[in-house]
Amino acid sequence: MALYGVLGDIHGNREALIAALERLEVRGVDALLCVGDLVGYNADPDECVALLRHRAAIAIAGNHDLIGAGRLGFERCSNKAMHSLKNTRRRLRLETAQYLCALPAHHVLEEQVLLTHGGIRDVQQYMTQPYHIVENVAYLRADFPGIKICLFGHTHEQRVFEVDGESVNELNTRRPLTLDPTREYFINPGSVDASRKRAHKLAECAVFDSEKLTVEFHCVSYDDRFTEEKAAAEGYRIDRWRDRLYSVQRRIIGTRAFGS
Repeated sequence: MALYGVLGDIHGNREALIAALERLEVRGVDALLCVGDLVGYNADPDECVALLRHRAAIAIAGNHDLIGAGRLGFERCSNKAMHSLKNTRRRLRLETAQYLCALPAHHVLEEQVLLTHGGIRDVQQYMTQPYHIVENVAYLRADFPGIKICLFGHTHEQRVFEVDGESVNELNTRRPLTLDPTREYFINPGSVDASRKRAHKLAECAVFDSEKLTVEFHCVSYDDRFTEEKAAAEGYRIDRWRDRLYSVQRRIIGTRAFGS
C-alpha cells in the first residue's frame, strides 16, 4: 500500500513534467505511475524518459511510445501527430528507443489496479463516453478478473467513471474522491502536456492512495511559451503547407504506405 503520483500523456514536454513532478514531491508520494505517451508532440523525449527512469517510475506503453519506437505505424495518427512522431523517431537516442520498446502494454499494481493507456484491448481507443466504459469494463472483468480500478490516459482529460453493475456514472474531479471497493473505476489523471489544450495550459496529474482508496487531481502551471518555442525551432510543429501535403499524400497512396 502506498501513495502514488499518477502521470500520463507527457509527450516530451520537459517543462510540464518537471512542474508535475515538483507538485507530486510536495504532496509526498512514495512512487510514480505513468499511463503512457512519454514521447510525442514536444522536443524533449529523451529528457522526459530519463526523468522518469531516474525516479524508477512504473510505466506502460502509450501509442506515441509505440509509434516513436517503430513498433506501431501512423495509420490512425492525425497529420500533426504523425509529423511530430516522425521527428521523434529520427531524434530518439538508442537507449531511449530500447526503453520504449520494452514497455509493457499493461501493468497490474498491488493486485487491485490496472494501468492501461487507451482501451484495455486497443491502445489507440479513446474512452470518453459511458458506452466505451461499458465495453471496457467487460474486457477488464474477462482479462483481469478481480481488478476494480483502471488507470488510463490517451484522452488528455481528468475524468473518473464509476461502474456499479452495468451502470456508469461520471464523478466530479474537482474534489478528492473516495472509491467504493465494491465498484469499478476508470480514472484518467489528465495530461502532463498541455500543448493540445486551448482552454488552459496546465500540467495535470493525480495522487492515488492505494490504502485509503482515494484519488485527488492536480493542475500546475509551467512555461508553455518556452516549450512551444523549442518545439517549433526543432521541427515538431507542422506548418500549413506540410499539413496539406500530408493530406494529399494520404489520399493518393494511402496512410499505411505513407506512414511506413
